[in-house]
Amino acid sequence: MADRRVNSVPFRFPLPFSLLRRPLPRLPLRTLASLLLGAAALTALPAHAGKKDDTLRMAYDQAPESVDPYYNNVRIGVIIAANVWDTLLYRDPVTNEYKGQLAKSFTQVDDKTMEFELREGVKFHNGEEFDADSVVYTLNYVADPKNKAVTQQNVAWIDKVEKLGKYKVRLTTKEPFPGAKEYLSTTAAIHPAKYYQEVGPKGMNAKPVGSGPYKVVDYQPGKSITLERNTDYFKDSPKAQPKIGKVVIRFIPDRQTQMAEVISGGEDLIMSVPKDQAEQLGGLPPLQMVTGDTMRIVFMQMNIQEGTPAPQLKDERVRRAIIHAIDRQAMLKNIVGEGGGLINAICTPSQAGCTQDVTPTYKYDPALSKKLLAEAGYPNGFDIDIVAYRERNQTEAIINYLQAVGIRAKLNFLQYAAMRDMIRANKAALTHQTWASNLVNDVSASTPVYFAFGNDDVTRDAQVRDLLDKGDHTIDSATRNGLYKQALDLIAQKAYAVPLWTLPAYYVATKDLNFKPYSDELIRFWDMSWK
Repeated sequence: MADRRVNSVPFRFPLPFSLLRRPLPRLPLRTLASLLLGAAALTALPAHAGKKDDTLRMAYDQAPESVDPYYNNVRIGVIIAANVWDTLLYRDPVTNEYKGQLAKSFTQVDDKTMEFELREGVKFHNGEEFDADSVVYTLNYVADPKNKAVTQQNVAWIDKVEKLGKYKVRLTTKEPFPGAKEYLSTTAAIHPAKYYQEVGPKGMNAKPVGSGPYKVVDYQPGKSITLERNTDYFKDSPKAQPKIGKVVIRFIPDRQTQMAEVISGGEDLIMSVPKDQAEQLGGLPPLQMVTGDTMRIVFMQMNIQEGTPAPQLKDERVRRAIIHAIDRQAMLKNIVGEGGGLINAICTPSQAGCTQDVTPTYKYDPALSKKLLAEAGYPNGFDIDIVAYRERNQTEAIINYLQAVGIRAKLNFLQYAAMRDMIRANKAALTHQTWASNLVNDVSASTPVYFAFGNDDVTRDAQVRDLLDKGDHTIDSATRNGLYKQALDLIAQKAYAVPLWTLPAYYVATKDLNFKPYSDELIRFWDMSWK
């Protein structure tokens, strides 16, 4: 098959068609700058005023449905949470060492029990004192299923939290849970007990109160959130004392608008920029491109539940045909970009318990796809919907690959919460999905989310569920890894999902900003400064 070229990079048919509807075609830098500056001029925004007024302006394409960390799992919500709230422990993003944060120290009493000595003198942004009551109330509240935390999997392992003294607590897990320290250092934010008891999750979303290096001073749901440096942030925190005075995050779904504004100076930082566009913007004099690998995996779910909108997916041959239809290597090279890597299992390669050495693996083979479809009774293919919420250029490329073997996929592109609700209502057939495990570098935060009978499981295989459950609660690492491998092998053998790749992150920022990316995709505003 003859190679074709876009941007001087070879690839095979049908990939070129995936590039026809890109939001922004590759243009000479001068032309691109002219177009975007013209668009930005309409907004009458100041030119790179961030450094001058000590305000970092960032744009993001999704809005959190709630700022309360337990009722959100959109990336920007995770970013806000890490800057506004603190956790009991802190995991160093470079060394992966666990340190005390709101806890001064911790002790593993036995396989199911941990005790924490808490810091004294820490105050929440509303002036409320941090103590054992804050830890006990927060974790017991969100771990209770009746309170319907969106990120229930992050706390479902907690049995109870008890107060042993004003600054001492005991946490007991339902079963041995080796990933506990990961969750307690990343996702388990601590709220002020009195305030949270009074206002609940809705009130916490309306007027967020944490203890972190930044406090929320203005929040307009769906539009923007403004953070201000917490000048009283406790000095012993492993998070640095914040240097930038104010951060304004605007929720701007349109990528072209984001790029226009970062060029005009209306925004100082945008993230998750498509590779080719980031490279172009990074070549403009006022801007820099920063890139790095991430924990985020990209995959496709295939709904085989009773009542699925696409009963064709119940046939394993159809699911195999879908996997064989996609040239993952070509997409990785031409669209995803440097820093990404192919995956064969639905977990992040760096996670404890994750293996990519599963059997079988699937190669690009459109002829085999067509053969499998014919054997399944679909020689002329079929129509199907595919739901996605980000990386639209990737979804469109996948659609073109599927069309080449006769599967006519129609894109439904949504905000994350709307997509998630469709999946949970059994109304999504194919889903182009990404998952970054809420910062947790343990396989219990990835594979079980989609295959252990939780809200997002659309396959519901009891054997897979049981293996994952045993792995989640096994202390011995060798035995634990073996259980996870059995589960991941079964997922591959049954072709329950389409593993794609890890997703590199491309950021574009003003050259005035000192900014370091981390693999967890967490924007640490406290770690930034002006040049």
